[in-house]
Amino acid sequence: MSPSRSASPSPSISPSSSPNPGGGCTRTITIINSWPGGYQAEIKVTNTGTSALNPWNATWTVPSGVTLSSGWNATVTQSGTTITAAAPSWAPSLAPSGSVTIGYTATGPSSPAPSNVRLNGTVCS
Repeated sequence: MSPSRSASPSPSISPSSSPNPGGGCTRTITIINSWPGGYQAEIKVTNTGTSALNPWNATWTVPSGVTLSSGWNATVTQSGTTITAAAPSWAPSLAPSGSVTIGYTATGPSSPAPSNVRLNGTVCS
């Protein structure tokens, strides 16, 4: 008799890459004011997910040539064409249906407007 082998199925691995499980976000971009060589804008993000984000962070892309001058309602920093707003110590959590408005000023063109807004890595609509 020859030994028989039965093939066992390989386990299927489906990693989740969603940083905001079961959720999403919406965004509103408003250019408050512009002047030769600069502008002021607000980025409002709303957590449309079912879980609080703690800590939260928002990122967005600005055109080449735009340089962050100042920001408020978060710790606002810039690396290349990406601006990041990290949750401040006084408001680290963003509840479901909660929103935050981050303001900033920058030098450079206000058009095209900021784009590719993300909340904890999830693209906002």
